[in-house]
Formats: sequence, structure tokens, C-alpha cells
Amino acid sequence: MSSSFGFYMIFAACLTAFFSALTLAAPASIEKREYTGRATYFEVGLGSCGQTNVDSDYIVALNPTTYAGGAHCGKKIQITDKATGVHAVATVRDTCPGCGVDDLDMSPSLFSHFENLSKGVFEVEWNFL
Repeated sequence: MSSSFGFYMIFAACLTAFFSALTLAAPASIEKREYTGRATYFEVGLGSCGQTNVDSDYIVALNPTTYAGGAHCGKKIQITDKATGVHAVATVRDTCPGCGVDDLDMSPSLFSHFENLSKGVFEVEWNFL
């Protein structure tokens, strides 16, 4: 009976080592979510992230839900104009209480990178980098 017990102990140790190695070797699963929403622009200044910005900075403000209490402050996002395919990278620096869930409020220079300010609003796709 002791030989059976020893066999099971060795077998259990081998299984544990095998699955531990698999866990270490497996790449981390990272979900990259694509957001689709409307883009508008605002006059920047002291943002919700606690930094003062100027209109020429490529920054965005997120709706309160996505802003998540500042969890995304300083994160970069990739933005694409759905109509033209033009893209840019911007930094999250503020919150936009009037924005929809996947909408972005942009600094004037960032908005102008995509469209003329007189357009006022356009459709975008974006994701966190």
C-alpha cells in the first residue's frame, strides 16, 4: 500500500509542476476593445486628471463611465475618423459629463487633425493602446 501512496504523490507532484509550467508559459490574455462614438471638441484647461493643458495638445475627455474615476488618466488612445480613415494618438486628460458612453471630446487641435472645427461633430472608432 505504501508503494501506491508514493506513486500517487509523485504523480500529483508531476501534475502540479506541469500545470504550473503551463501557467507561466501561457501569454496573458489581453482584450482589445474597439469603441465607436461621436467626436466633439472643447476648450481645454485644468482637466479632471489634475493637469493643465492647452488647445494645441492632443488630448481627449471621456464620459464619466469610461473615465472610471480617473482610471484611464494619462493613457494613450488610437483614434480613427470613420469617414476618412485618418488616425491619431491622443492622451486621456479629462472627463466629459455630456458625452455618450463611447464618445470623445477632443482638444481643438486634435479635432482639427481630423475635420474642420465648423463641422462640430463626426464619427470615430478608437481603442486604448
